[in-house]
Amino acid sequence: MGRRVHSREFKLEAVKLVRERGVAKSEAAKQLGVHVNVLRKWIADYEVDPKQAFPGHGQMKPEQAEIEKLRRELARVKAERDILKKAIACFVKEPT
Repeated sequence: MGRRVHSREFKLEAVKLVRERGVAKSEAAKQLGVHVNVLRKWIADYEVDPKQAFPGHGQMKPEQAEIEKLRRELARVKAERDILKKAIACFVKEPT
């Protein structure tokens, strides 16, 4: 049995069921057919950043996208630095 994938709308409605309607987490999880720990995680994710919660499969939050961009740039700059170090070492060698 594979992992089930739930839409952003489904997760938002599940969170609203608990937060706004006052349904107990265990009861809501049972009604929705998800484990109570999954529902707790959805609620925690929503509380951290309601507008960016549940970005979707393969999509990153803006902060995560920026971090990934900076990591790629850092790797490129390190590679350029290493090339320059090797080039300088070739020019600096004393003739024998």
